Amino acid sequence: MPRYKLTVEYDGGPFAGWQRQENGPSVQQALEEAALKLDPEASEVYGAGRTDSGVHALGQVAHVDLRKDLPDDTVRDALNAHLGRSAVAVLAAGRVSDEFHARFDATSRSYLYRLADRRAPLALDRGRVWRVPRKLDAAAMDAAAQVLTGQHDFTTFRAALCQAKSPVKTLDAIAVRRVGPEVHISCSARSFLHRQVRSFAGSLVEVGIGKWSADDMRAALEAMDRTACGPVAPPDGLYLVRVDYA
Repeated sequence: MPRYKLTVEYDGGPFAGWQRQENGPSVQQALEEAALKLDPEASEVYGAGRTDSGVHALGQVAHVDLRKDLPDDTVRDALNAHLGRSAVAVLAAGRVSDEFHARFDATSRSYLYRLADRRAPLALDRGRVWRVPRKLDAAAMDAAAQVLTGQHDFTTFRAALCQAKSPVKTLDAIAVRRVGPEVHISCSARSFLHRQVRSFAGSLVEVGIGKWSADDMRAALEAMDRTACGPVAPPDGLYLVRVDYA
């Protein structure tokens, strides 16, 4: 069966997360239902990462096997037609080898967290940005974020129900910068722990409002204790931006 790599964007608001589950609609379910309408023998859709409820994607990657050997554009357009008005869109589809796996072959995942430091409520970006009603010091946040780079035990920034075998991960890069009226936190690594980026974002906001220093961030990291983490940021502002492959 031909295997197709899919690049997908979605608004995470209407979904209970990426993974198919019983307690609500999922992105995986929406794609699988669309694939089965295209080809009744379509396989399960495998994603590069399991985003939580409310988390968005600009470039999630998935793969699906179809019985039919179809042109790439036909697969993309047909899936989008079957997705209808769903908050999911297939940006691209491409034939790949039968050995390709969206999750296990990924070499890097990049996330963006969007913050709006303004007093006024959000009218246009509600559900897509975390509004913090205090001015944030993006430069201080960026300086504090650098203590997180490299290989560490990230227990402090790991959700209690995280299923990863080890809390030790390597954070390749993290940056905080002001982009117009927003503050953006960007980070990349081969893989992340459950709610790791949201935990980073919540702790960095503590720096941004002057409650924490870079030394406090380092102390939280070295504590290897979940209780040392700052407030966990909501899912609204988190985006899976890109998945890279060798």
